[in-house]
Amino acid sequence: MAPQQQQPPPSSDMKSYLWSRYKEAKRVTKELVPSIMSNMLNPDAIFSNNEMSLSDIEIYGFDYDYTLVFYSKHLHTLIFNAARDLLINEHRYPAEIRKYDYDPNFAIRGLHYDVHRALLMKIDAFHYIQLGTVYRGLSVVPDEEVIAMYDGSHVPLEQMSDFYGKSSQGNTMKQFMDIFSLPEMTLLSCVNEYFLKNNIDYEPVHLYKDVKDSIRDVHIKGIMYRAIEADIEKYICYAEQTRAVLAKLADHGKKMFLITNSPSSFVDKGMKFIVGKDWRDLFDVVIVQAEKPNFFNDKRRPFRKVNERGVLLWDKIHKLQKGQIYKQGNLYEFLKLTGWRGSKVLYFGDHIYSDLADLTLKHGWRTGAIIPELRSEIKIMNTEKYIQTMTWLQTLTGLLEHMQVHRDSDSQMILEEWKKERKEMREMNRNFFNAQFGSIFRTDENPTYFLRRLSRFADIYMASLSCLLNYEPDYTFYPRRTPLQHELPGWSDQLCTGTFRIPFLQETFQIK
Repeated sequence: MAPQQQQPPPSSDMKSYLWSRYKEAKRVTKELVPSIMSNMLNPDAIFSNNEMSLSDIEIYGFDYDYTLVFYSKHLHTLIFNAARDLLINEHRYPAEIRKYDYDPNFAIRGLHYDVHRALLMKIDAFHYIQLGTVYRGLSVVPDEEVIAMYDGSHVPLEQMSDFYGKSSQGNTMKQFMDIFSLPEMTLLSCVNEYFLKNNIDYEPVHLYKDVKDSIRDVHIKGIMYRAIEADIEKYICYAEQTRAVLAKLADHGKKMFLITNSPSSFVDKGMKFIVGKDWRDLFDVVIVQAEKPNFFNDKRRPFRKVNERGVLLWDKIHKLQKGQIYKQGNLYEFLKLTGWRGSKVLYFGDHIYSDLADLTLKHGWRTGAIIPELRSEIKIMNTEKYIQTMTWLQTLTGLLEHMQVHRDSDSQMILEEWKKERKEMREMNRNFFNAQFGSIFRTDENPTYFLRRLSRFADIYMASLSCLLNYEPDYTFYPRRTPLQHELPGWSDQLCTGTFRIPFLQETFQIK
């Protein structure tokens, strides 16, 4: 918007004028907080990126891990410890790294890792690194060093992770997108820290590969599966609402299927625990060890039936039968055998790439992302302290934007004070969520790269499947219209209940 033409006060009065605007803005902000507090966000709501009516959905599909079943905090400690021991016992890493324990408060989902520089960081939707969130080992890297390494803070497209978040084909960045990756990020950081603290020369690429392989082996070698099966009550959070969701869909005549990368016996024991012995009666098709995302793209692998003892049968599959469990296969054969196509199918998963991306881009399915972090972040956003901080931060940013036209030395000195306060408040805002990396959804101002992909690949997103219990089976989800940068704020502010115009935003002066 072009600045309105209005003469500024005499330069001798600028200091008092700017501070009066500051105090007035603070007063208005304080009055605004109670109105915002009266319109709390619902942590059990379902949020929409794309308009979708449940009345159009006839078939519901689900991933297993962190979709139908949730795990306790003990699981990530188990994965971290097992992978750390594999590094020592099989990759000959120093036994001293055993002194590092898993810290559940270190990393967040969606971070990028520079494989060659051994740096963990948060990147926004425009490929800019959020300064202050770059970690080498367990220590933050100074902003000046980051800017020198990357010739700024932008990461070029060719260096970013590939479509599935992997570092391949020349990409130097790996993005950690699933919840299981939290112990992997922490282990990488701990081993990096050990080498750095002990002045040990090492190749970061080898470290990354070894940690990745160790984490993979915790799954592939069955270490995680056996531990969970042996003490299922310790690791699985009993989700009585999972059965309620499935029963509700079944009562309304919806077909349901399960496609997971987890093995048959593991899924069977978990589903019996959270749903009941008759869990298979609720599903029309069950597919295990699907190897997503390859399942959605590889047309060559046929399905194999798994019998009650977990033995793979050699029969040719002509039909996917209810009550049976199938292994591997591919989506093209799945569509051929079921006839379930297009926008009448809604699939839920927690991994934005492996679970959802191909389905929405290539096959036209509707998609729902399960984001467990959403519930805790919304609860933080509903606190009075957060609302006070964010409201004043936005107001202060507006002050800076509109008062920057004053170029005299006194005004510039005041603006520098405000910038310093704004920087401190940004750091305070980050600490509300995670002391190192902040929210998984936002950098200081922009959406994170994680949120960008979530917005592209998920029609709806929610904290857990239980959120579906709050909606009727014919409910239509409408995305909220948010004003674009070039759209006047006036009409949007007036449409939003409880939102007031800040008086100073209507004032600006002609740039001299």
